Amino acid sequence: MKLISAGETAANTNNIPVEAGEDLVRIGEMAKKYGVTLRTLRFYEDKGLLNPQRDGSTRLYTRRDRARLKLILLGRKVGFSLRDVKQMMDLYDPTGSNTKQLRLALDKSEKQLARLQKQRALIDDAINELGGSMTAVRQMLAERSAPQASVAG
Repeated sequence: MKLISAGETAANTNNIPVEAGEDLVRIGEMAKKYGVTLRTLRFYEDKGLLNPQRDGSTRLYTRRDRARLKLILLGRKVGFSLRDVKQMMDLYDPTGSNTKQLRLALDKSEKQLARLQKQRALIDDAINELGGSMTAVRQMLAERSAPQASVAG
């Protein structure tokens, strides 16, 4: 999972006010740009993963929110739970070394990689089994479809 770089510090802190002129994105644009549903974005907000600004009932997403959504989607793609993703993102400290965050991310990544490799082995076995079964079925079909030699003679 990609971690937040020092260059993204200002975009990822909770206590820095949005700069005048910062590009704010509405929920529809955000959903379209990242290929998620509006419901997904609202769900991530409910879970505390995203914190868009509000202008009345309009959700406005900052650069920080966009960076966080990229991390959420990356984490989900590699199989992390939202709880894991939130745990890793919440450890980010723009003024610190983030060693605790990095250690946690590495630990979770190693465990997830082991799970994925185990799943891959199980899937490879299933593919081989299915392939073998299909070969046997094809052979049976070929034998039964072949023209029968004339018994009368």
